[in-house]
Amino acid sequence: MFCLQKQGTPVVIDNGLVEVTFSRPDGDVTGIKYKGIDNVLEIGNDEDNRGYWDVVWNKPGDSIIFDRLVATDFRVIMEDENQVEVSFTKTWDLSMGKSTVPLNVDKRYIVRRGQSGLYLYTILERLEGWPDVDMDQIRVVFKLQKDKFHYMALSDSRKRIMPMPEDRASGQPLAYPEAVLLTKPINPELRGEVDDKYQYSCEDNDNKVHGWTAEDPPVGFWMITPSNEFRVGGPNKQDLTSHVGPVVLNMFTSTHYAGKDLNTAYRNGEPWKKVLGPVFVYLNSISPTEDSSILWEDAKEQMSIEVNRWPYDFPQSEDFPSSDQRGAVTGQLLVRDRYVTESLTYASSAYVGLAAPGDVGSWQTESKGYQFWIRADRHGHFVIKNVRAGNYSLYAWVPGVIGDYKYDANITINPGSRIRFGHLIYEPPRNGPTLWDIGIPDRSAAEFYVPDGYPTLMNKLYTSDPAEKFRQYGLWNRYSDLYPNDDLVYTIGISNVEDWFFAHVTRDAGNKTYDPTTWQIIFELENANRNENYTLRLALASATASEIQVRFNNPSSDRPLFTTGAVGKDNAIARHGIHGLYWLYGIDVPGSQLVEGKNTIYLTQARSDGPFHGVMYDYIRLEGPRGT
Repeated sequence: MFCLQKQGTPVVIDNGLVEVTFSRPDGDVTGIKYKGIDNVLEIGNDEDNRGYWDVVWNKPGDSIIFDRLVATDFRVIMEDENQVEVSFTKTWDLSMGKSTVPLNVDKRYIVRRGQSGLYLYTILERLEGWPDVDMDQIRVVFKLQKDKFHYMALSDSRKRIMPMPEDRASGQPLAYPEAVLLTKPINPELRGEVDDKYQYSCEDNDNKVHGWTAEDPPVGFWMITPSNEFRVGGPNKQDLTSHVGPVVLNMFTSTHYAGKDLNTAYRNGEPWKKVLGPVFVYLNSISPTEDSSILWEDAKEQMSIEVNRWPYDFPQSEDFPSSDQRGAVTGQLLVRDRYVTESLTYASSAYVGLAAPGDVGSWQTESKGYQFWIRADRHGHFVIKNVRAGNYSLYAWVPGVIGDYKYDANITINPGSRIRFGHLIYEPPRNGPTLWDIGIPDRSAAEFYVPDGYPTLMNKLYTSDPAEKFRQYGLWNRYSDLYPNDDLVYTIGISNVEDWFFAHVTRDAGNKTYDPTTWQIIFELENANRNENYTLRLALASATASEIQVRFNNPSSDRPLFTTGAVGKDNAIARHGIHGLYWLYGIDVPGSQLVEGKNTIYLTQARSDGPFHGVMYDYIRLEGPRGT
């Protein structure tokens, strides 16, 4: 039976399974009572440091501010035998001072009958004419009782006993504040491991459930995200999940693995409104005699239930449209690459999505609107359901195929509309036949050589899974170990992808100085056509404060044939990501730069102010002249 207590300062909602307490009128979650635990949240923290929303923002040119989105008013939106929805709001005005982000805020919480948990969402709004701002990050945070919750689960293969906050405080700081070597952990089995919250990041496409479990009593606390429509940067965006604290996050927007290219900037009084969520905080339990892994399995089942129920029909805000107020888009994406085959081929497993109108590939740095993505089937068929009404562009990229697709015209989705495209044809960038290539065009450096981590700087979670080796700390320094004097040389026809180091970084020269590095690609040409142009396709899976200069057959030429210029801020090398943002360059290569027989391409990473400057290559291809 529901009980809503709204007398006095705190607001309490109890549905017989969970009892949730909110500060009034601030709108923070200060307590969650469940299965004999008076409060699963950290009672040692102040009430405003247990369950809260925050925004990281600044006025252009000013320093960063953390705003906890403290509300000033409270009201009950709905209360009956099946559901309670409450709202904590703040209406912005100039009198609030310089530390309050210029947003109208409506934080909503829903407790439903028979549901062991709490739904939450927020509606953020800027009115026309409001001040210029940058907003780097919007998230919700829950901090659990550190003496109870010790086991964290992110996926079937990423689960472990975690260190305590005290272990980080007593550990040895490493190259940046987030990374700590555990030297005196409370659990001695963790001694000698590295802890870094970025080791537990996840692609948004895969980030639907994560959380923690306790042993006494055996309960779980899970963050379930049934849809990515309100997240930013598209399906390949990576972000934080859970980490030492124990902390549970839901990152709605951030510049992680993208940098300021994904910053949400508002200028010239631009208005904006967006619903973030709802997401579901789910709690579950088992008997002390049952296997604790059941908690994770049950959380995954609940996640599937929430995904299948999306879009929810119970939120009361008019800004959250139900299924019948949304539209759908269907079609089939095909690929035409005449230098590979005369026939159309299926865009198998393509990522197809709707995002704000923009240039080709602009979806990966789009941070203000909604995005709707789906994986096509093996024949390139796609159905994008439950799309909010609005104006969009249709984008796609195909694993194994270079570049980005964008449909020529913008698309308007009306409530209830069904748009059928039929056949759409993507013609990837191509000027001539492939003479050779390196890698797989999949926006990741995962196929290249990822070295073993340092034995003294390991995270044991990733020692047995080769696919996760890139998450180990310090791999950027392994290049200097493997190439102490001379740089990487790759010979077409002899070398293979495992000879290509996963990140083109600087070389450690000692005394905290670093040198630029130049990689070589050696290839043979039987008949160099000196009167025609060749094309070098250079696809980057990541770039951080780097510059790739390209030279052919003359490493000492003052001017490179091509330079990317200063590019990238995604920091994926330091943050254990195997990719960040995607960059694609098509470089015209005059035939006069080539010779018959042996040729060498020199790729210089010219920026060397620190160990993290560098790129990860996705794919490199040399094309012959047109018509050959």
